[in-house]
Amino acid sequence: MKVSEIRKLKDEEILEKVKESKKELLNLRIKNATGSLDKTSKLKEMKKDVARMLTVLKEREQSTGGNE
Repeated sequence: MKVSEIRKLKDEEILEKVKESKKELLNLRIKNATGSLDKTSKLKEMKKDVARMLTVLKEREQSTGGNE
């Protein structure tokens, strides 16, 4: 998922996608541990997607003043 696509989403949608991605990442890790994962590059890709989404959320929080 590209950053431009993430920025178009609302905060709630991004949080939901983060939850879904973390669940999928867990499943990928399990598959990798058992040796049934074909594309191990998918792990790296998913981790980067989660990081991008969390970064966009953090940027929005800082631009609105956060918890001040």
